[in-house]
Amino acid sequence: MAGTDLIAAGLLEKDENKDILWTWSYPTIDAETVERLTRKCVLSGEAAESNENDAENSTFPFTFGHYGKTWHYIHTAKIDQSEVLPKVTHFSVVLLTKDFNPEKYETLLSILASAYASTGNAAKLLEPFLKVLTSGQCNGAQFAVKSFDVRRAYIAAPIKDFVSRFGLETILVYTALLLKKRVVVYHPRLPELLRIARALPVLVWQRQNWNILYPHVDVDEGDLNDLKSMSTYVAGFTDAAVESRAEIYDIFVNVPGNSVSVAGHAKESFGMGKIHKDIATQMVQQAADDSVSEQLFIKELAVKTKELIGNLKKMASVFASAAPRV
Repeated sequence: MAGTDLIAAGLLEKDENKDILWTWSYPTIDAETVERLTRKCVLSGEAAESNENDAENSTFPFTFGHYGKTWHYIHTAKIDQSEVLPKVTHFSVVLLTKDFNPEKYETLLSILASAYASTGNAAKLLEPFLKVLTSGQCNGAQFAVKSFDVRRAYIAAPIKDFVSRFGLETILVYTALLLKKRVVVYHPRLPELLRIARALPVLVWQRQNWNILYPHVDVDEGDLNDLKSMSTYVAGFTDAAVESRAEIYDIFVNVPGNSVSVAGHAKESFGMGKIHKDIATQMVQQAADDSVSEQLFIKELAVKTKELIGNLKKMASVFASAAPRV
């Protein structure tokens, strides 16, 4: 089946009393996942308060996240004096999928949200969902799975912006990812956090593994216990309290503070040699060069990484051959 990366769709509504209800899903979504998605959507918590206090703001961010082997994507909309949804002030449409591709699912969610906003009928979400699931497209040419190459999703967030912001300290994040360590990124604004966190796996492009990305994690024992079960990741947080939880990271990226720090327990892993300094310098210089595209930046960093790995393998071979035989 063409759209088998899709798992499920769901709908949350916020009414005039500010109650948030999970009103529909296909197929059925378990209670634990419903609770997590309700917590992640921008209808609740500080994000909702921020948007509701801004009378001019009718646009809510598209958000996404990752838990276990499942990705979630959420599109939230505000309702103004709707005849078909008279008691609803906001709603969120949710997709659960197997793959990372924010642009693909943002497009599909926009179609689903428009169908619901115009009719107030959750059943209208089912038809396009099933069409994508079975044929890989819906609404004619408006959405087609084949139009969304995952490699474009990988480079959609510019890594050069990150390097320009953090300069030579970028080498700490690069080294952490190369060594399969744990990186935590903090920013209080979710849209900016998602943009920054999703770019970081580009630093180890040769792996093309975005399953290490957990871009929206709460300082909640359930979320944290899930992280603790993994040996490597890039995890994003909007709660500054995460900085005190050094047991869950080796590298901490404080975006508002423009700083990258190494956890005390991990310092031995981050000794820098000449080649690290060369790579750091190259990254900073190319990030500042407008003539260097994102693709060229990634390609040349991959070449340097291959060189570094080759040197490490040679050193390991030399040490192995020089070891005394018993």
